[in-house]
Amino acid sequence: MREERDGRRRRGRAEGGGGRRAMNGVPVDAARARLLALSCNFRTAELSVLERLALPRERLAALYAARAFAAFPECVVLSTCNRVELYAAGTPAGAEKIAETLAGISGVPAEEILKNAEIFADADAVRHLFEVASGLDSRMVGEAEILGQTKQAYDAALAAGTAGAALNRVFQKSFHAAKWARANTGISQGQVSVGNVAVELAARVFGELSRCSVLVVGTGEAGRKTAQSFVSRGAGNVLVASRNFERARAFASAVGAGAVELDSVASRAVRADVVVGCASVAEPLISAEALRGILRARGGRPLFLVDLGMPRNFPSGVEADELWIYGLEDLAEIANENLSAREREAVSCRAELARRAEELFRKLRG
Repeated sequence: MREERDGRRRRGRAEGGGGRRAMNGVPVDAARARLLALSCNFRTAELSVLERLALPRERLAALYAARAFAAFPECVVLSTCNRVELYAAGTPAGAEKIAETLAGISGVPAEEILKNAEIFADADAVRHLFEVASGLDSRMVGEAEILGQTKQAYDAALAAGTAGAALNRVFQKSFHAAKWARANTGISQGQVSVGNVAVELAARVFGELSRCSVLVVGTGEAGRKTAQSFVSRGAGNVLVASRNFERARAFASAVGAGAVELDSVASRAVRADVVVGCASVAEPLISAEALRGILRARGGRPLFLVDLGMPRNFPSGVEADELWIYGLEDLAEIANENLSAREREAVSCRAELARRAEELFRKLRG
């Protein structure tokens, strides 16, 4: 089973490289850190842990409003399909305090969070953020979506008043660093967008995309990039769904697609060729029973599901010859088939980002 294989890979990464350490492997004295980042990501934690920690956009906004992060003078939370991270600044804040805060929100015990986390302090925290924003720390090295997601995370903290002078400067510089990396290195060469890879896979399955009907569920960065990719490649009919129909309609208008209600996803899936799940949902968009019913109603026509959600948008355990389900790790494997050239570029890129991070932290320290 693919899920068992994926689980073994994630466990190997978590056992071999996660834990409480700085990026260079040197233990950090978090009690004296001016900047601290705790990161649970695809290398350090299994998908089941990331799903429990995930903070959808609406819930995160409510948590900011409820002052759930009041223990930190400054903080920014970044939650994507591949990572949940909290950046803290202002006065020394221990990793245990961050873990306790996330535990109170998610229900995941603080000890489990620390076991599945990387901890970065001071200049290492800056460097880590630079690499995240640049796509160097992504499952799909050089991918483009993460910069937009990082900007959204910063904007949410800014609106909530939790990003102060230090994190404002660090995040703004991370955006500059990411733009420099994309403009001056080859880390983004090739198909390193989840949207582009999804389109390539759909073309392999269906051939001519002009005859394909595509349904994209979710209006975040991944959904926007994927919808744009299908529209630009000439997909015959692209529809967008969201729990907020007005948001879906504005999103669809911007990318040249149509908009539908979220509660019509199951019925639309009967007619669609490709369904892309990018939504932040507590339960799968389509249950296993409903998916089996959709397959029966389709009469053997191929159905291609792309699951980019966190938690997962589609159920596991449903198998059929006419069903293809691809998740983030599958897309990353395809995108990383020609990774060696980008990795060579990444070496020099990391060195420059580390230099910039050290320089920025010296200025912050005064």
